[in-house]
Amino acid sequence: MSQFFLQVLNGLNIGSIYALVALGYTMVYGIAKLINFAHGEIIMVGSYTVFVCMTLLGLPVFVAVIISIIVCALLGVIIEKVAYKPLRNSSRISLLITAIGVSFLLQSLFQLIFTSNPKPFPTIINFPPLTIGDFSITANYYLTFVISVILMIVLDRFVKLTKTGKAMRAVSEDQGAAQLMGININKTISITFAIGSALAAIAGILYSSSYPLINPFMGSTLGIKAFIAAVLGGIGIIPGAVLGGFILGLVESLTKAYISSQLTDAIVFLILILVLVFKPAGILGKNRKEKV
Repeated sequence: MSQFFLQVLNGLNIGSIYALVALGYTMVYGIAKLINFAHGEIIMVGSYTVFVCMTLLGLPVFVAVIISIIVCALLGVIIEKVAYKPLRNSSRISLLITAIGVSFLLQSLFQLIFTSNPKPFPTIINFPPLTIGDFSITANYYLTFVISVILMIVLDRFVKLTKTGKAMRAVSEDQGAAQLMGININKTISITFAIGSALAAIAGILYSSSYPLINPFMGSTLGIKAFIAAVLGGIGIIPGAVLGGFILGLVESLTKAYISSQLTDAIVFLILILVLVFKPAGILGKNRKEKV
């Protein structure tokens, strides 16, 4: 029973990170109808920014984290303006190829700057473990979960209650009608990319705190799994991204413990195939008919 409890904790830890990253995917897709495959590389940029700020510049943790969030938010906006906005009226395959190109560009750039050798991520969480009965939960685990849940709740309230959030929902429903009502489409999409990229930065920092070795390719697998989580829960739906992230994290952790660590990725991708075959809209998604 104790082993099962520990695996559930592991699943909630990595699942909360998947959920944060999946929120970025689902927000961008819901509003811009774009699958931003460069999102995983923004995770990597966030981790490397903290590494540079703390290891090379000697800045304190709080400052390094703030700088990382700002850098990733600005990077997300720049990518949208430079790579995606000129192709907004093009076919989806053009946008998809561009997103993959941006992903490889960022990977190659950071490989050129930092080499492909893993770098040790600095310690940013120095809190005592949480003791519950006979169990001791490290600070990385419970802080990752708590921070992720708080950010998810804040994002949900932001989208539902603020003027900008309502503009996002309007653009998601119908861009043409939203523009006729005076909503600035470009500004709304840029804000969406900024928020999604900021969440990716935080997810990257939390992930690197639990697995303290970073490299230019670290965002690829994490980004793909978070995308699977978004599809599983229902891409374009914020609660769906959260649900998918936690389900995927639990499945991955329990698979490693009770089946085989070598089959973990295979089972994760099998879940994606089954979802696409039997419920393409995801667990919380609804099938919609589109007029062509």
